[in-house]
Amino acid sequence: MSNYLVTGGAGFIGSNLVKTLLAQGHAVRVLDNFSTGKHSNLQDCLEQIELIEGDLTILEDVRLAVKDIEFVLHQGAVPSVAKSVENPLGSNEANINGTLHVLVAARDAGVSRVVFASSSSIYGDQDPNLSKVETMQSLPISPYGVAKLAAERYCQVFYQVYGLETVALRYFNVFGPHQDPQSMYAAVIPRFITAFLQGQAPIVYGDGEQTRDFTYVENVVNANILAATVPAKDVCGEFFNIAAGGQTSLNTLIEMLHEITGLDTPAVYQEVRPGDIKHSRADIAKATSSMGYHPQVSLQDGLRRTVEWYRQTNGN
Repeated sequence: MSNYLVTGGAGFIGSNLVKTLLAQGHAVRVLDNFSTGKHSNLQDCLEQIELIEGDLTILEDVRLAVKDIEFVLHQGAVPSVAKSVENPLGSNEANINGTLHVLVAARDAGVSRVVFASSSSIYGDQDPNLSKVETMQSLPISPYGVAKLAAERYCQVFYQVYGLETVALRYFNVFGPHQDPQSMYAAVIPRFITAFLQGQAPIVYGDGEQTRDFTYVENVVNANILAATVPAKDVCGEFFNIAAGGQTSLNTLIEMLHEITGLDTPAVYQEVRPGDIKHSRADIAKATSSMGYHPQVSLQDGLRRTVEWYRQTNGN
């Protein structure tokens, strides 16, 4: 059994991580300021975890959270391209300064390893015919992408300079249970699913031919645990694409959801949002070879599980 801290543990990915770690018998502490995370995401496991309501931007809160911790799974962030365009200062404070606080506190507390939740937005909008591979140049086109890239570099430097073991995972369009569909910054899959289930038209920004490498959250959870536990020589100071290795257009996604939900409400198309990337597909060979990562849940199965969760949660 190990002691884990999950920052942002009341959020979408964080709460899924917490539940898997508990199921594996680990001790889990959560740090969250509940700006986007929800108590309801942890309601069925509150008695099993230690919950600290604190903020990544306050160093003393982070120092308290990392005390006696072996592994930090750093999910806490302002997780939105659109929100970063609207408020770049807030994105910088949470995503860069917050990560720096985690690294400083982890270094000083003797934490074994920090796994950082990075993003595919680091790549920007490069050649749509090419899979995103880690050797590509980093060309972010949003403040969010810039912040994630800066935080990644901090992780690498803390490994090189201080010997703090760090691993960065570049997530590609994660979806699944506990993802909030209500926020104006919500990701596309929860927005589409809840629109269908409520008899509303899903809104598509652009022509719907933009593509994404949609990744079910269970795959991301498994990647985090692998990144925390495989030998340091294989992963530390490195960054890895974490995805399904596929490419699906939003129009195709809508067709899949029509089939799964049995509902066929047509989409409404609006103007493209600034900072949005046209095409994104991951090459996951590095994660596969270095830490044995293999996506276990397909897009189709993940969509079915997610639709079922929203139906049960919302009573539809």
